[in-house]
Amino acid sequence: MKKTIIITGAGKGLGRAITLRLAQMEHRLLLVGRNEADLAQLAEQAKEAGSEATYVVADLVRPESAGLIVETCIQAYAGIDVLINNAGVANPFSIESTPVEQWDLMMAVNARAPFLLCKKAIPYLRQSTQATIINISSVVGRKGYVNQAAYTASKHALTGFTKALAKEVQPMGIRVHLISPGGVATETLARTRPDLTQNGLMQPEEIAEVIAFLLSMRGNAMIDEINLRRLNATPFD
Repeated sequence: MKKTIIITGAGKGLGRAITLRLAQMEHRLLLVGRNEADLAQLAEQAKEAGSEATYVVADLVRPESAGLIVETCIQAYAGIDVLINNAGVANPFSIESTPVEQWDLMMAVNARAPFLLCKKAIPYLRQSTQATIINISSVVGRKGYVNQAAYTASKHALTGFTKALAKEVQPMGIRVHLISPGGVATETLARTRPDLTQNGLMQPEEIAEVIAFLLSMRGNAMIDEINLRRLNATPFD
């Protein structure tokens, strides 16, 4: 069944891979990002793959962006079935050197924006028979790393929010999934973890495939969280 899906952080990296995979499934897509050229090009690629696709340029640091995104989706497709909170910011700093502005930025994009988008989208999601929210967290949402205190705190916040969200919207028939990957080959990871070799990283397309799988599940089985690690990382760590 075709679904109407909002994807934040769609223009690059993991968001781009998610978009192209879901376009193959011919879903209706609203792509969210800050670079209009990237979004316009990606929307055309999604259409070529068989999907309906449009986009909205929005800065998730701005609280009013959540309303703009949801309203754009309603105007374009008259409903929402899936919200994928993928956008994220990760800038490495030691605790002593972390600027307050960077702490606030990561909290705003990684934790506050998903909360605001869920808040705005829930009234429409509860009308859908396919209602799903997927929040993209990280291994740092359950672990801590040196020089990533602000990022770690923001992803812990997203993880905690997702747990509460899942319980609150369960009676509405809205499914909530949390995906917590380790090292994925993106520009962000290259900047934050230069110690990791590229050939050992997960590919964005692998995460996108997990999302496609989750959206195909509408039986009685339910997955709350999926933790994904690099093949050469320590199992069950």
